[in-house]
Amino acid sequence: MTFFSLQGTWAYVFWRSRFPKIKYSWLLFLGSHDSFSYWVDEKSPVGPDQATAIKRLARISLVKKIMKKWSVTQNLTFKEQLEGGIRYFDLRVSSKPEELGQEIYFIHGLFGIKVWDGLKEINTFLEQHPKEVVFLDFNHFYAMDDSHHFFLISRIRSAFGSKLCSAECVEYVTLQYMWEKKHQVLIFYHYPLYREYAFLWPGYKMPAPWANTTNVHELLQFLETTLEERSRYGTFHVSQAILTPRVNTIARHLIRGLKNTLVHRNLPMILNWVKAQKPGVRGVNIITSDFVELDDFAATVIALNDLLLEEDETATTS
Repeated sequence: MTFFSLQGTWAYVFWRSRFPKIKYSWLLFLGSHDSFSYWVDEKSPVGPDQATAIKRLARISLVKKIMKKWSVTQNLTFKEQLEGGIRYFDLRVSSKPEELGQEIYFIHGLFGIKVWDGLKEINTFLEQHPKEVVFLDFNHFYAMDDSHHFFLISRIRSAFGSKLCSAECVEYVTLQYMWEKKHQVLIFYHYPLYREYAFLWPGYKMPAPWANTTNVHELLQFLETTLEERSRYGTFHVSQAILTPRVNTIARHLIRGLKNTLVHRNLPMILNWVKAQKPGVRGVNIITSDFVELDDFAATVIALNDLLLEEDETATTS
């Protein structure tokens, strides 16, 4: 078992040898919400994912500084997240309407790094760790026509090449299957062009229901309800353990930002819910969080996979 020290959080990579034949949809993986948002560009225009009123307000430089406090949901780079055990990445992308060419950027209110740079960073990790596998979920697209999508898809293919896993029945995917095929990347693409590429999985194979609440009790109830429904669909499943600020939340806590207003205060209750979960056909599959390095969140999520081994040992000895 390989351990990584990550800013006080211990997380271990468990899947190399212990779970080779267990279906991926039964295992529990850790994901990050708005995975790319560790850096956003205050100097660029506000993104096309924002309302016109916000774009007008953002002409005031202070507004962008406030936006950054609420747009950033992660502190760690892709490399640091990977080293800490993150294997699912929530990706939102956009063109820059005022920019010539078809370059695509990550976006969450403000523009992040180029998608190409992020893909290269992830691929470097995979080159160094040939038995690791990641989920990349492209689930929001802004200011993109088909030509932008063709450009982005070509970038994905250039970055990962033969590491890309063709879309299959979810039930087929195990670590052993991925190793035998020498695949390391599953791309989920929430746009109709996925049908034209064998290496793009349809977005509906990665549902990620969203509670859209600032109330932690409502969030936990929502997670329970959607978890009970997942077994009927035969897909992967994302439990988004995140709270979403409203306009009035931001207005009341302008300079405190997302982490200090919602995350720190509610993470202990969310973590207690996580500790009560288990993986398996009716259990949790992927859990995403903001600021994944906080409060041993990564180690707690990953360690729950031991319950699968305990069940297997019980079944073998009984």
